[in-house]
Amino acid sequence: MAESLLKSTPFFTYWRKPEMKYALIVQGGYSGHQPRVIAHILAGVLREQNFEVEIADSLDVFLDVEKLRRTDLIVPIWTAGSLTPEQLKNFTSVVQAGTGIAGVHGMGDAFRCEIEYQGMVGGQFLRHPGDMGVTYRVHITEPYNPLVMGIGDFVVTTEQWYMMFEPSVQVLANTYFEQIDPPLVWRPVGMPVAWIKKYGNGRVYFNALGHSPDILLIPQVLTMVQRGMIWAAR
Repeated sequence: MAESLLKSTPFFTYWRKPEMKYALIVQGGYSGHQPRVIAHILAGVLREQNFEVEIADSLDVFLDVEKLRRTDLIVPIWTAGSLTPEQLKNFTSVVQAGTGIAGVHGMGDAFRCEIEYQGMVGGQFLRHPGDMGVTYRVHITEPYNPLVMGIGDFVVTTEQWYMMFEPSVQVLANTYFEQIDPPLVWRPVGMPVAWIKKYGNGRVYFNALGHSPDILLIPQVLTMVQRGMIWAAR
């Protein structure tokens, strides 16, 4: 399974900087996730990997079709909110055409009324029983996949996301809900934490961690996200 998406792209070497690429980070939405801080952390990571980075503070950037077409990677740091039909069409169309998309946490809980967006990302947040006080293990499901190789399982204390997800996503890491929490978590169950997928010609990376800057800056988390962004870029 680890080869299913990597096989059709140049061999991924996460220790090597790619050629210069252009990334667009779109930040905003729910302020509790500190999107501006998260955006600047990820911008720094991308610039270290030879990306030119622009940070947009408005969803109106999705009206600029020419800019989107020139973009190699879109990083939506946005929770909740809504897209106009034109913004949604432009966003999904450029990803279908080959622009990559990668992000953390709120990317899986943005634009809740837009099923097409959820289909592109591969899932949608439902709830986080226990809120921020849950300590759980993140299990690396594909330890030989270059996107997670050498990271190993680790433990975090943060929100544990219970999600709806597309069955075709390639899961890189998961967690386990040991306690039931009716009505949604009605039995113990495994749940993806990080995945990759395709959307047309575009590559998609999502990581449910990253509720706050301190979680994103956990070395294992930041390494996963760095590799995921590089992989997703066109």
